[in-house]
Formats: sequence, C-alpha cells, structure tokens
Amino acid sequence: MSITDDSVEVTVRLAARRVKCPCGYTSAAAYDHAPRRWRHLDFGRHKVWLKYPIRRIECPTCGVRTEDIPWARPTARHTRDFEDMVLWLVTRTDRTSVSTLMRCAWRTVTSIVTRAVDALIDSRRLENLYRIGVDEICYRHPHKYLTIVGDHDTGKVVYITEGRGRDSFSEFFEQQSAKERDKVQVVSMDGSPAFRAAAEDHVPQARQCMDPFHVMQWVNRALDRVFSDAASVRRTLSMQAPEWRKARTVLRLGKNRLTKKHKSLLRTVTAADTEVGTAWRLKEQFRDLYRKIAPRNAARYLRRWIEEARSCGIDAFVQLARMIDKKSEQICAAIELGISNALIEGINSTIRLINARGYGHHSAESLKAMIYLNLGGIEVKLPTQT
Repeated sequence: MSITDDSVEVTVRLAARRVKCPCGYTSAAAYDHAPRRWRHLDFGRHKVWLKYPIRRIECPTCGVRTEDIPWARPTARHTRDFEDMVLWLVTRTDRTSVSTLMRCAWRTVTSIVTRAVDALIDSRRLENLYRIGVDEICYRHPHKYLTIVGDHDTGKVVYITEGRGRDSFSEFFEQQSAKERDKVQVVSMDGSPAFRAAAEDHVPQARQCMDPFHVMQWVNRALDRVFSDAASVRRTLSMQAPEWRKARTVLRLGKNRLTKKHKSLLRTVTAADTEVGTAWRLKEQFRDLYRKIAPRNAARYLRRWIEEARSCGIDAFVQLARMIDKKSEQICAAIELGISNALIEGINSTIRLINARGYGHHSAESLKAMIYLNLGGIEVKLPTQT
C-alpha cells in the first residue's frame, strides 16, 4: 500500500491461479501481463487506486483477451463499486454534478454509462414481444428525432433508433428473426402512416391499435375549426377574446365535467350557431365510443357515427369522417383490446425529463444510453445495497 497527500494505492492479487477469460474459458497459462490501476471509491479526500499486474489469456473463442477480474467490468479502468455509484447518481441528477462529486471527468461519466448499458442491457429483450407500442420524440431542434419502441407487457423501452418514419420502425423489425416477428400480436401507434406501413410490411398478422388520445385530438380540432368559422366566416358569434377562449374551453370539455356556468355558456353558443351545436353533439357522441359503448358494439356504433358525420353538411366533420373511416379498424381494435399509446407517451415524458436534466444531449448515442439506463429494465444499486 502506498499513501500520499491526495491518494491511496493498494496492490491486490487474485487468489485463483488460473487465468479466466470474460467468456468463461480458463487456462493455467497466461499470454502476458502488465501493471494496471483502477479508480475506486474515495477514502475521505484521498483518491483510492487498486493496482494489479493484469494478465492476458489466449482464448480459443475470443482470441487474446484481458483476464476477467472480480472488481471491475471488462475493459473498464474503474471498479464496479465506483461505476455503480456513478450510475445510481446519474439517474437522479446531471452529469456535471456527478463528475464534480466523484472527482472525475464529465466524459468519464458518459463512457461509464455507455459501457454499463452495453454490458447490462438484456440482449434477449427483442425475443418475446407480443404487444408493442411505437412513437417518435424530438430530442434536439431542429428536427432531431428518436423512434422509441416499448413493450406493453413489461412497460420497458426495448428499442431506440435515430430518425422517425417507416425506415426507423423497419429497422426495429429487421433486428428480429422471422420467428420473433411472428409472435407480435399488437402494435399501438398514433396516426402516422409511416409506422402503419412498416407494421404492415413486417408484422402483417399483428392488429394495429390507434391511440384514442390522438383520435380525440382530431375530433377536437374539427370542432375548433367549426367554432372559428362561426366567428370569422359565418359571423354568427360576436365575442371578445376572453369570452372566445372560455367558449372554446367549454366546447372541448366533456359533458360530464360541465358546471352550471359552463352549460349556460354552451347553450348561448349553440343557440347562436347551429353548426357549432351539431359539431359539439358529434364530438360528445364520439367520446361515448370510448366511455360508454361495450367493446363488442364499438364497430357498429362507429359506423353509425361516420354516416351521421358524413351527412351533417359540416365540411370539417365530413373530412373527419373520411379520415376516421380509413382508420376505423385500428380504432375499434384499440377499444376491443384495451390498448392505447399511453405507455409510450409516458415514456416520452420521462425522456424529456432525462434530456432536460442533462441540459440537452448533443449526441443521440449518449441520450440512448441514458434512456436504456432509466427505462430499459436495468437495475441500478448503490455499492452498499445488496
């Protein structure tokens, strides 16, 4: 042991004489050896280093490799305890704070996260997927996207790739074997035609489920358009800006959430413009599809709604009816199976938090590693936890 004013160096040795390859192969003969140091957890204000003449082994499978040692991961220059402390901290605060606390370089924190994720992420996570969800998220402006694939059964992120659209989602399926793709039964998504096309190409047997939140968003946008036309085109409504915003909020609210004041304002607006009243009624009928209609009756109810919307004479809802008619099978599948993209939207919210906590990520690879560390099912424990 060597002690200086700012560091402690401890020489260690292995009790086992045989040299072990990281793949598990062992041999009594070493290829060669060289001295190496590993950074360990600090002892007060002293940096602690472990010193050992590490050996190399000639493995028939891996070739010449550095031997496997119990206190550090392969190729690492920090001990497992040091890396586990960094990993635990980086899931809770920014990397600059972690590097200051652990007295290491900012880039060291990033390399520890990347190496640990490569070692700890489940390599078989794509094998037994039955119900998956897909969505994209913008992680850096302008137009820097990641495509995220999540497992509905485990709630974990199983795949991340750069970009968005058909090619990005197809890349996920190309990582699976034909047997693994055949197991996929359900794919949930928003209204993206690119995701839909990729799913049809690679998992044609899977049922596609349209996220209810996005479908209701289309309906509300159609209602907004009718309401705006009443004020600006037909001029049947004359309101000041504050009143207009209140009326728009009331129209968007569900019928079950309206107060007496809301109902009074709603009656005033719908009496002044019958098209707004018809649009609001169609919106509420569509909400009932998700709230009141039994799944076995969803297809018949939706067909009647489409026919009524087409014959209402309101351009916004006629166009909406055409769009929903094209997606009707996916909408009904989501209702029958009880599947939405809420899991992926929740994952995206966490990713935004991870990105903000790190003050943005200039590299997609570093952000992907952080997402896998937090949401990929990797269990991070402090060295003191068992």
